Amino acid sequence: MFRYTKFTLIREVAVWLVAIVFLLPFYFLVITAFKSDQEVFSTSATELPATWTVENFANVMTATGQSNVLLGLLNSIIITGGTILCMVILGALAGYVITRSTRRWTQVSYYIFLIAIILPTQLGTVPLYMGARALGLTGSLWGMIVLYTGMLLPLAIFLYANFFRGLGTDYEEAAALDGASPTQVFFQIILPLMAPATGTVAILAGLIVWNDFFTSLIFLGGSDFQTLPVAMYYYVGALVSQWNQIFSIVIISMVPILIFYLVAQKQFMQGFAGGLKH
Repeated sequence: MFRYTKFTLIREVAVWLVAIVFLLPFYFLVITAFKSDQEVFSTSATELPATWTVENFANVMTATGQSNVLLGLLNSIIITGGTILCMVILGALAGYVITRSTRRWTQVSYYIFLIAIILPTQLGTVPLYMGARALGLTGSLWGMIVLYTGMLLPLAIFLYANFFRGLGTDYEEAAALDGASPTQVFFQIILPLMAPATGTVAILAGLIVWNDFFTSLIFLGGSDFQTLPVAMYYYVGALVSQWNQIFSIVIISMVPILIFYLVAQKQFMQGFAGGLKH
């Protein structure tokens, strides 16, 4: 039976204090983004705006050229969504084969993918760029999806393989006895059971791709398909100290990935807990 003690009260107070400390930057971020240029320099950073204005967001969303935030937002959504889709399908298939196959090469492949996770991606930037340019993958959205999928696929395979090891073969055998084909067994039975792992892969990959600046700057340089972090870089670089507009663009970049995390957080927490068990 749960008893509310003094120690419980102390823990609750401590949690609230820590939460307030972590939320203070978001408070400053939001109130500054809704302040006018005059209020930013004439009022305290902790003071609420006298008049809440969305002009800063309008200025950010209507920027053109290399600072086109709206186009960068769209490109980032396409690249991130496409990468997640490819990683889920290919990672689940590869992880399933590695786990269920008894051949020696599958175990060797698993350790190769594990090594690929450990090695820094930046070490292969030059040869990767040369190969991508030769194949026509630079300067295009689908090329970035292929590049990101290749770079992050070892992580997806590693996570899926660990989850498949903890999943028994009872469902697969029962479906096979009922006449289901291997494809039906995987996509209709196995993959839905892997929802926690899929949520984990989607959120981790989404955060990495969405926030990545270096790769998109190198492989999309000079094209019309700049991602949001690159557009933010050019936009903020043109400003001096207009913190209201700078904070506005930060909020715009946070909203899509925050919504995605809130939608998939249940699967992410289940996947994280399951990963710890394995």
